[in-house]
Amino acid sequence: MGRITVRRPVERLAVGGARNRRADTLAVEEPLEIRVAGTPLTITMRTPGDDFDLVAGFLSAEGIVRSAEDIAAMRYCADTHEQNNLDVVLAPGVRPPDESLVRAFATTSACGVCGKSSIEALRAEQRYDVASDPLELDAGVLAEMPESLRAAQRVFDRTGGLHAAGLFDGSGKLLALREDVGRHNAVDKVVGWALRDGRLPLTGTVLMVSGRASFELTQKAMSAGIPVLAAVSAPSSLAVELAEDAGMTLVGFLRGETMNIYSRGTRIRA
Repeated sequence: MGRITVRRPVERLAVGGARNRRADTLAVEEPLEIRVAGTPLTITMRTPGDDFDLVAGFLSAEGIVRSAEDIAAMRYCADTHEQNNLDVVLAPGVRPPDESLVRAFATTSACGVCGKSSIEALRAEQRYDVASDPLELDAGVLAEMPESLRAAQRVFDRTGGLHAAGLFDGSGKLLALREDVGRHNAVDKVVGWALRDGRLPLTGTVLMVSGRASFELTQKAMSAGIPVLAAVSAPSSLAVELAEDAGMTLVGFLRGETMNIYSRGTRIRA
């Protein structure tokens, strides 16, 4: 846990009041270079921790791997002092990433879709039939998920600076939670955990995110077979369009006892 947060001095000032100095806890943000068979694939800014889940989820979303068996090994590179370079060895017979996927630049912690050659390529990569998922939810169960997510955010309580992604079953039980400075990283960590545990596709589950529902998060949920994506904030127009096309249920502004249902509302019982 040592590298997840750091302590830094801060000057606290109230308008018309006194100044005072104190120590503040910050969420760590560091680059992670992802390599496949020694060849750099991409760099993402992330909060250290659950890096193997992050990389597995990223490779799954990119269509490079489909199950834990596709990954022979993952290890931090021995040629670097810090654990900010992770190399993946694919199993025999698994095709390495296409050159068009290689992104030789650092993505920001808020955007992981940058560098894709086309939005249409993402839309076409629907691996599982989420439209036929039989999951039905009580609205009351869904309404309790933001509080459950918030209560489980241990690092957020200390820093106030992390996004969260939580995976719930249809009864509202929290199955997994991951935190990160990047929304897409938090989701990749959840999906990577599921992939490494042999749980894909994530039939009958809900992905709850602490921020907005972007196109990229919708795509990641879709690629993992998650039928319901819920967010405490707004979705984008493209996220709604993708959810409708895929047969996913997309919920936004999930706060208190109200919510906006943007697609496939028949899964949610009032």
